Amino acid sequence: MPAPALVIFDCDGVLIDSEHLSARAEARLFQRLGLAIDEAYVCTNFVGLSWATQIGMIEARFDWRAPDNLLELARAEIRDLFETELKPIPGVTALLDRLKQEATPRCVASSSDPDRLRLTLGLTGLHDRLAPHIFSATLVENGKPAPDLFLHAARAMGTAPADCIVIEDSVPGITAARAAGMNVIGFVGGSHATPDLAARLRYAGAERIAAHMDEVAPLLGL
Repeated sequence: MPAPALVIFDCDGVLIDSEHLSARAEARLFQRLGLAIDEAYVCTNFVGLSWATQIGMIEARFDWRAPDNLLELARAEIRDLFETELKPIPGVTALLDRLKQEATPRCVASSSDPDRLRLTLGLTGLHDRLAPHIFSATLVENGKPAPDLFLHAARAMGTAPADCIVIEDSVPGITAARAAGMNVIGFVGGSHATPDLAARLRYAGAERIAAHMDEVAPLLGL
């Protein structure tokens, strides 16, 4: 894998160890609303997707209509867990410091909305290390698995897609990066990772797999 001109990080499950917390909170909320959705179902089906995409899938799958205040209910449920349990992915701070030392540009391209990105990256002490180069799927017409967000990030950073390396933990994210013409490292070090995640990320197009952030720097040629 060639050394990158730009490293693009997904956020949830890559920079912050949040996916298992989000899944727990969302499952609790959906169950209170009468849906047979547990934490495993959320992790298997929704990791890497925007909130709007998730809700569209749930409405179609369960023939259900989401209440108008669902997003506010979900934010409140998730925030309670994040404020007490959210942590950065082990080793990610050292990797970001190494990229800065090597003068390698980096940015975030996440399915989360801007408010959630400010909250989660702020709680984990990562926001100031990455701002202002934090891009949300709300900036583009189509979220992951479409390539729009990664292409937007590359354009904003002045980098050709072929010169970017994406670090992703989800099949939709890997699919989006490959569709954008970018190289991809699949990351399986989050608490939500299942034993088959590495195989699923490879099948989706990840050229390399890292189980810890300490393994990422050599894969980036640092």
